[in-house]
Amino acid sequence: MSTSQGNAGSAWKSWAADLPASLVVFLVALPLCMGIALASGAPIVSGLIAGVVGGVVVGVLGGAPLQVSGPAAGLAVMVFGFIQTMGLAMTCAAVAVAGLIQMALGGMKVARAALAISPAVIHGMLAGIGILIVLGQVHIVLGGSPQSNAWQNVKELPEQVLSLHGPAAVLGLLTIALMVVWPMVAKGKLKLVPAPLVAVVGASAVSVLWGADVARVELPANVFSNMQWPALPSGNWGPFVAAVLSLALVASAESLLSAVATDKMHTGPRANLDKELFAQGVANTVSGLVGGLPITGVIVRSAANIAAGAKTRMSALLHGIWLLLFVTMLGSVAGLVPLTVLAGLLVVVGAKLVNMHHIRELSKRGEVVVYAATVAGVVGINLLAGIGLGLLVAILRLLWRLGSVKVDVTQANGEHLVRVSGSLTFVGVPRLSSALAQIPSGSKVRIDLSVDTLDHSGFEAIESWSDTYRKTGGSVVMESLEEVWVRSGTTQASRSVLNTSVSSNKLASEGAP
Repeated sequence: MSTSQGNAGSAWKSWAADLPASLVVFLVALPLCMGIALASGAPIVSGLIAGVVGGVVVGVLGGAPLQVSGPAAGLAVMVFGFIQTMGLAMTCAAVAVAGLIQMALGGMKVARAALAISPAVIHGMLAGIGILIVLGQVHIVLGGSPQSNAWQNVKELPEQVLSLHGPAAVLGLLTIALMVVWPMVAKGKLKLVPAPLVAVVGASAVSVLWGADVARVELPANVFSNMQWPALPSGNWGPFVAAVLSLALVASAESLLSAVATDKMHTGPRANLDKELFAQGVANTVSGLVGGLPITGVIVRSAANIAAGAKTRMSALLHGIWLLLFVTMLGSVAGLVPLTVLAGLLVVVGAKLVNMHHIRELSKRGEVVVYAATVAGVVGINLLAGIGLGLLVAILRLLWRLGSVKVDVTQANGEHLVRVSGSLTFVGVPRLSSALAQIPSGSKVRIDLSVDTLDHSGFEAIESWSDTYRKTGGSVVMESLEEVWVRSGTTQASRSVLNTSVSSNKLASEGAP
């Protein structure tokens, strides 16, 4: 067989795998795009536009071949706040400018810097957003309206439960039930049918047969003539700049961590993170310019893509084309979907963002306090405050660990034994110096250094004390500081690689659409 025939056969096999996979991803993405737009307080069409742009643009330019991009639940609460504060037009402009920043960062090849953000902060941010989504959307499920903040949503919930609004509440609760039950009862090939599709189609069909009088999705007859064009602020640029920077930061971190997690799900080509970040930037700029929501790489759609057998980026590209055909040719079908059904879908999506597996893993590594601080900040204050609080707690925890040196001085057989363990850094030098100062001059001293971290300050502190002590008539026996330095550095490097691998993999969550 010639090389050209072999290439043609390989391309045909890829097409044969990518085509059905793209349809599966399309069926997963369609209800999520509409639901995320609802949670963002944006027109439903804005979510569909973002899905189209994410599929086509990132599908063509992206550096993570099997990752699928589109509107993400993780940005819904942030976008909702921006729309309430600045309006949709300025929010779209912020999305476009954030995309330009992402393109610049990708061009400067600094994508891996985003992986330095503590995974506990990322998971805490997503969990906080999930809680806010659930608290807001459950009011729509019950036939009411969401309140302005988490506390008001909790406060008004009992009254909402006591005054259920008939058909809307039934359809919303039916959607939640279908989302939960379908994965448990689907067998064989039925497992390929995504739960969001079953829930939305099933509940919508019931609403039509029932003739329920409920609010439904509204799409313009001509999408292209109803696009929201971006607009820059005429004054008070502060909120706009804050929106741009926060969108660029959060969207970049989520996309890149998702790309790393997606890599662990398949054996194909590895992701080029800088190229992926640049492509995400192009997609966000295009989406913002045509009235779409911000775009990130999304793990649930990516996982569905891989599970359905996708081989190349063509699957993600085709799913965007199917979304475009739906919006332009079958938009009237979306008008059959009740808003309470989309809200029910979002309640389940939001609940999955609070991932118990992540909480258990973070507890084992002692990072649950960072997670909890981030969740509390996101839910109790706002998204940026939550991220900032989480990063602050992560830094304080790091400083505490760097200073967690233990110094034990004991005396036996006329010799003082000094055991130093933990992290000997500049933070712990005062504690070390205080302990060494208690040893009387002229004695025999043996120093046992069992440290996992030794920085230059710790190195200098022990070396200086040893030289001074010997000059006063004492003797000091210890392992070569150079060997300790090398050993602690190797231990830290190995631990860093392990933590990076573990942390990146943890974003592969079923609760991060």
